Amino acid sequence: MKSKNPIGLQQSSQRKTSQECAAKVMETIPLVMRMIRTDMRVQGSTTLSVPQFRTLAFLDRNPGASLSELAEHLGVTRATASATIERLVQRNFVHRNNDPEERRRIVLNLSEPGRQHLEQAREQTRGQIAHLLNQLTEGQILQIEEGLTLLKQVFEPISNS
Repeated sequence: MKSKNPIGLQQSSQRKTSQECAAKVMETIPLVMRMIRTDMRVQGSTTLSVPQFRTLAFLDRNPGASLSELAEHLGVTRATASATIERLVQRNFVHRNNDPEERRRIVLNLSEPGRQHLEQAREQTRGQIAHLLNQLTEGQILQIEEGLTLLKQVFEPISNS
């Protein structure tokens, strides 16, 4: 007796579902990022630009990163990354030092004021996101958390390689 649901059909259906999910991810993530960028501009228009915030966040996750690594992360040239770092160094948010083992390499680290400023900006933006999520039910919020946890599990290994 033949199966009513052959494996090929299941794989085709799963592929279609994955494609639909990928489309929703690509549609939703930019909306969330736009809201975060807008909120950061409103709350800190005189304190940090979005590239400066992204720089502080990157250095928080990657202490001792090089200028080249930062430029790659930001999607800019080394010269642009260097100008961003210079502004953050002048504000005492970042320490820039020569690598003792490799003279041509610059090592970047957050300073304590930089870490505090980053955390303050994150906290304000988290508050704004929480305010928006308040209109949802507890069940809906749990669904979002579960979905985000799954997305993190899928994308984190790729972003760490």
